[in-house]
Amino acid sequence: MEIDDKFAKKLFIIPVTAIVVRDGKFLIVKRADYEKAFPGRWTVPGGKFEEDDFISRPPTTKSYDGWYGVLEPAIEREVMEEANVEVSDLKYLTNYTFKHPKGFWVLGLSFWGRYKSGDAKPGRDLVDHAWVTLEEAKSYDLIDGIYEELADVAKLI
Repeated sequence: MEIDDKFAKKLFIIPVTAIVVRDGKFLIVKRADYEKAFPGRWTVPGGKFEEDDFISRPPTTKSYDGWYGVLEPAIEREVMEEANVEVSDLKYLTNYTFKHPKGFWVLGLSFWGRYKSGDAKPGRDLVDHAWVTLEEAKSYDLIDGIYEELADVAKLI
């Protein structure tokens, strides 16, 4: 399918991320050096929202193929893939946008939730992880905006 320029300007890649909180600490992960966007930087677990996150489920609407409640399962999947951790009680935090080095636009959706289970370990395209306090997070090379998101969640918990 060829996409015309007018329509292409309306398309975004949508990553979904979660700040995972456990015992007053936050889970952060380090991106691999070969990543195009933010190589070698620390962030929170997450990844791209995908069609597979909903297409295999029956639609939740009757008159058209539409699905409600798709973000939370996608975030849970991404956190498990990226950090081997289950998260619960997800809540919306904020959103952001930037132009990816490959030229497409990104619209990110940030959530936060509570640690449920699992032994954290870095998934594919990640090289390290850490559970940190807000103060400890200052010493990591975080992607711009991540510290502020952690601080926002610290105020909520």
